[in-house]
Amino acid sequence: MDKNKIETGFSSDAKKQPRRVVFLTKKTSAKVVGDRGPQVMAYPHLLIREAIVFEVLVIAMVITALFWDAPLEQLANPLITPNPAKAPWYFLGLQELLHFFPPLVAGILIPTLVVVGLIVIPYFNVNIEGEPIWSGRGSQNLGMILIVVGILLVFLAVFHAWTIFVPTTLIASLLLFSYTARDGQRSWLQRLGAKPLSWWIMTWFIAVAICLTVVGTFFRGQGWSWVWPWRTHAG
Repeated sequence: MDKNKIETGFSSDAKKQPRRVVFLTKKTSAKVVGDRGPQVMAYPHLLIREAIVFEVLVIAMVITALFWDAPLEQLANPLITPNPAKAPWYFLGLQELLHFFPPLVAGILIPTLVVVGLIVIPYFNVNIEGEPIWSGRGSQNLGMILIVVGILLVFLAVFHAWTIFVPTTLIASLLLFSYTARDGQRSWLQRLGAKPLSWWIMTWFIAVAICLTVVGTFFRGQGWSWVWPWRTHAG
């Protein structure tokens, strides 16, 4: 005990002195204790702000409805099927996926994996400190990212899924460029290199979702062919 300088005592701070022997009782636990930031009550501080935002949103929607009509089509006719038959905008991303992948993959497998990932991932303590992606084993992380991105891009190219290929290439390029600037001067690339892996994955997911929705809304015409919004014929 004297050689290793290990002290004994009652404490629940296992992060401050992790080598110390801690006695656990019914009122203590081996948990990480951090400094609590400033706190306010939910009422009135939070609820009043939420009420103000809600009222501003309602006023903005009413003003928008007064000056612009909703883009409604003609009355539904069961004898005429529109071409293309587009889903609501929040489902156009899935409809765009159906253009590249089989229905089982695009309509069931991919949405199920996304939902399961959103539910399961928070229960795994992955990089709980929020460390930058290039900190520590930067070269090893670079090799793994190159392999994963390469396999993903080849897979998308095989299925000609260019609306996913383009945002994936853009996000991967920014990620790789941030690796070269992590030890340089202060720049926007270095700020990107300071982001954790979770930030990059979420940014890629949002970019792909936006790209799929925009393409499905404005760039798809008859037979789900590619059209330019400022033209009247398929390109």
